Amino acid sequence: MDLLYNFPLIASLAAIFFAQFIKVPITFFITKKIDWKLLTSTGGMPSSHSAAVTALSTGIALESGMGSPLFAVAAIFAIITMFDATGVRRQAGEQAIVLNQLVADFNKFLLDAKGWQNKPEQQKRKELKELLGHKPIEVFFGGLTGIALTLILDNLLK
Repeated sequence: MDLLYNFPLIASLAAIFFAQFIKVPITFFITKKIDWKLLTSTGGMPSSHSAAVTALSTGIALESGMGSPLFAVAAIFAIITMFDATGVRRQAGEQAIVLNQLVADFNKFLLDAKGWQNKPEQQKRKELKELLGHKPIEVFFGGLTGIALTLILDNLLK
């Protein structure tokens, strides 16, 4: 049961759950609507991906030291993950927005051409996921969340 005593793993999982959970009150504060779907969705503030990888790196740094090869692997993994969250995944989300608009425009055209409006909306189309990546500020605060939560857990558990 060494797994239960693996501090970097526990800190990383705690950071994921915390970042996903905190999205609900942050969104409520902004929109005045509770959206429980945020607990399992991608994207949004803060980035749970960034929180996870920075918590992992911080946990490894606290246990193995910043000079260890294991920390080097974790740090590079965190950098690549956060770069991907703001780059490739965000661009995929931007493309999904455009594709969804094209589908909406095409569907509007079909409504005029055929009796498609009588079908249920879910049957008409399935939208692509638009909220895939993160804005740089979301990644930044996700990273801070992971580091801060790991340092707090480290102090509480010692």
